[in-house]
This record gives sequence, C-alpha cells and structure tokens, in this order.
Amino acid sequence: MMLVSPQQLAAYPDPDNLVICDCRFALADPQWGRQQYAEGHIPGAYFLDLNQDLSSPVRSHGGRHPLPDVEALAATLSRCGVTSQTLVVAYDDHKFAFASRLWWLLRYMGHSHVAVLDGGLSAYRAAGLPLTTEVPPARSGQLMPQLQSEMVVDILGVQARQQHPHTLIVDARESERYLGFHEPIDPVAGHIPGAMNYPWTQVVDAQGQLRSPDELRQHWAAAATAAEVISYCGSGVTACVNLLALAVAGIETGKLYVGSWSDWCSYPLDAQGQAMVGAECL
Repeated sequence: MMLVSPQQLAAYPDPDNLVICDCRFALADPQWGRQQYAEGHIPGAYFLDLNQDLSSPVRSHGGRHPLPDVEALAATLSRCGVTSQTLVVAYDDHKFAFASRLWWLLRYMGHSHVAVLDGGLSAYRAAGLPLTTEVPPARSGQLMPQLQSEMVVDILGVQARQQHPHTLIVDARESERYLGFHEPIDPVAGHIPGAMNYPWTQVVDAQGQLRSPDELRQHWAAAATAAEVISYCGSGVTACVNLLALAVAGIETGKLYVGSWSDWCSYPLDAQGQAMVGAECL
C-alpha cells in the first residue's frame, strides 16, 4: 500500500498501529506549514518540518535539503509512536511535493509500511472529514533504521553513470528550469548533461491525485527497461514524487540524487555543464 484515500484513512481498522504525519511546507515561507497545522490538521497527526526534521543543515555542497540525521529522525518518529508494525501515512497539500519526501525517507530507513494520502488535505476536506487543532501527545515507539544505501546516489555516482546506456537520469523540475530559461532558486540555470526531463507535476492529475498505475506505466515506458532510474530536482524533494510514481507503476529501480541540481551547480561547471568536483580546491 503506497496510497490511501481519505476514506481509507478515516476507517483504518488498526489505529494503534497508525501514525499520521502532516508535511505541509512552503519554500517561500518556511513557517507556513507549521502555521497551517496549528489552524487545523487531521486528528492525531504530528507535524514534521521539511527543514528541521526531513533535512539536515545546508553546507557548501550537498544541496539545499541534505539528508537528515537518520538517528534523529528515527527518534522523532519513535516519539510519534512508529514501530516496525506501524503504517505511517504522510500528507501535504501540494501534490505530494513534501509528503513524498517522508515516504522516501522511511523506505530508505528500511520501513516499507508507509503511504501517502492521495489528494492530500484538499481531498480529505472534500470528503467532509473533520479537522482538529489538538496536538497529539507523544507516544511510545521504536524505529530502528536499516539503511537501504542502494537507494541513494551522490554526485560522483551520477557522473559515473552518465554514459551508462542502462541508466536513466530524470530531472523532475519544470521544463523552463530544465532548459535553463528560468531559475528562481539556484544560482546557476540548466540541467545535468544527459538527463531527461520528466516534470513531477505530470504524474499528478488536476485534483492533486496520483495518476492511475496504467497511466504511470505509460508515462514511465522508457524507465521500464532501465537498470536504474536516478531522480533529481532542485534539492531532492519533488524528485521523490517521481520516485513514488515509479514505484506505483511497479518500477522499483529508482534512486535519489539527494543533492540534486543545487549540489551539482555548487561546483564549477565546464562549458558542457559538467560539474568539476574538486576544481574549487585547485
């Protein structure tokens, strides 16, 4: 189970083994998600912040949202009641943009019993289900990370695979950013040489729900025969939406370049857009 509907969530038969996480966030206003949570959230939901909980501090390299300290995240989730038996359901209100990051992180930590709320909070509201302002108390859990290191690729790993005929490198950003016509966040525009553009918004319909498995299999036809699919975006967040869509399509070869373009362009680039790792030290 990778997706749950609002109705399935509300009627989940084992609430003692259910943890709901509110992952709402806005890049332009980092406090927005927490404020929205305070104004109303799904009953029992805990708030997890993209910057504080799902990422670690920014450094010179590694991108704008490096991987969080896994032990710290495991401790946070344990205080939410997560154990090896717990179904974790993540939601946001932005077409999986942030909930998919938690979905991916939990799978990376070896906890596969995780899903996202299809349609997010908008679908939950549209179903007439209640919200609350009550913050749930801490619970007793124990999440023991078992890292799946094969799910991650760093900049050297990307470079080593750029010419590999059976590796598909996927840029999840909008086409204007991929083509270098527009770059609102990072200091350099463009894309990783050899990457194909599959904007993350294309796997979601107008209602903010993930497209059907058949539609996704058609969308990812080129990925079905690849030995591995490396997904990246600006900072390793919306790239996880593509990884979710790949998994729902039955393609489990996806890997995340966590640093993504913000890591790549933190190095000097040559005329072809190739990152010259180590060049800044020469």
